[in-house]
Amino acid sequence: MLNRIHAHFSRYIPLYLWLIVGCTAFGRSYAISFNFSNSLPGTVFLLEKRLGLTPVRGETIAFLYEGGAFYGKGAVFVKIVKGLPGSTVASRQIEIGYHDYFVDGVFVGRTKPYSQTGIPIKRATVGIIPEDHYYLAATHPDSLDSRYELVGWVRRDQIIGRAYRVF
Repeated sequence: MLNRIHAHFSRYIPLYLWLIVGCTAFGRSYAISFNFSNSLPGTVFLLEKRLGLTPVRGETIAFLYEGGAFYGKGAVFVKIVKGLPGSTVASRQIEIGYHDYFVDGVFVGRTKPYSQTGIPIKRATVGIIPEDHYYLAATHPDSLDSRYELVGWVRRDQIIGRAYRVF
């Protein structure tokens, strides 16, 4: 039995070494993220790691969540850039506890006073997005994004890189 294992590894060691090198090289520039919520269409995203990335409006990016309530610190979130530094974020109360949010006059979502599980959730601040911060949102009305204080405006140093939907 040991002779067969030894023979196998002796024969395929170059393949295993290349596999290790390939995984290491891939891991430096790319990662895979799974979306287990309904926040965006798609379940698997390819993340192109780019520290110091300056995102553009409409781009899908990944960032590290600061933690709190629903997810732990360092969870990877994938969202769409809706607001850039200098953009104006405004909200309008539509009924008690519910606010519509706008970035530069464009509707980006509605806040609710409670999560889907009934936990109270605070809405985020409004105003002008400061330098090196971004307003990130998703397409689902129950998405945890920049509408809520738990996420707020995302700092550039939280951004991992671009995200591409695989399926």
